[in-house]
Formats: sequence, C-alpha cells, structure tokens
Amino acid sequence: MSESVEQHREAAPDHVRVAVLTISDTRTREDDTGGDTVQETLEAAGHEVVQRDIVRDDAPRIRTVLVDLLARSDVDAVITSGGTGISGRDTTYEVVDRMIEKKLDGFGEIFRMLSYQEIGAAAILSRAVAGSVGTKFVASLPGSKNAVRLAMEKLLIPEISHVVFELRKHQKG
Repeated sequence: MSESVEQHREAAPDHVRVAVLTISDTRTREDDTGGDTVQETLEAAGHEVVQRDIVRDDAPRIRTVLVDLLARSDVDAVITSGGTGISGRDTTYEVVDRMIEKKLDGFGEIFRMLSYQEIGAAAILSRAVAGSVGTKFVASLPGSKNAVRLAMEKLLIPEISHVVFELRKHQKG
C-alpha cells in the first residue's frame, strides 16, 4: 500500500533551510517588505533562513545568484520575491522557469486562484512559479507583501517540508 500524504508529512523534516532572494531595482533591506514577510513566516513555522539577499532585476545576475544558492549544501529551498510581473524589467520568471527541471504547475495555478479571490482579475498578471532544480525546491513569488503573505501562509508553509522530503527521499549518499 502506498504512503499517504499524512505519512509523508510526518516523515518530512521538522525544519527546512531556506535562502530568501528579493529581486528588485528599488528595494533595500530597510524597505524589503516581501523579503521580511517570507523570513517572518518561515521562522514562525520553525524553518531556518540561512541567507537573505537583494539582487537587481537583471537576468544574468539573478541566474548567477540562484545557481550559487542552489549549490550550497545548507540550502534546501530558495524563495524569491519580485520580478514576476510583465513589465520590461521583470525577468525572474524567465530565469527560474528555464532552471526548473520539474515544475509544480499547481503552485502557480492555485496561487492565482487564491489571489483572484483577493484582488480580482489583476491576478492574471502574476507569473508565480515553483518547482525543483535537482534536489532543491525553488518558488518565485510576486513582490507585494500581500501576495507574499498569501503564498507563504496558504501554500508554502503547509507544504514546504513535504516538498523537500519528496525531493530528498531517493537521494543517494
């Protein structure tokens, strides 16, 4: 008999080690409300933020920082905030989408559904995306504090440990 979701959640790690990356041309650490929200909700749920950075919305730079973070042995997941819209400077989606090996389509679909309930048709402008890069989890969220809160509370906090468990369970060595 296959294991249930509840059994998987019970076997999942108690805490996940996460790097938080804000993508913005204008945010500083003092006014990075999206990054603050990611960090606060993770820590309140017992997870560990092992790195927190802000990078300009520049595709090559975003990719370099993500590759470096994903290579770290103390990082299980990377959560980005910002750069997922459709303006000319929004490049996070393109970078992350090209890096993801297994996309979790339901993440973006459910996020937009939940977002629609809060903000209406403007939810179609979100290109939130999540998936795996090797045995690491990456989730890219919009930059607004309310969107980050929604994604963290309704999707990531309930499932991030389970996702990390699934990515690790057949890992060698």
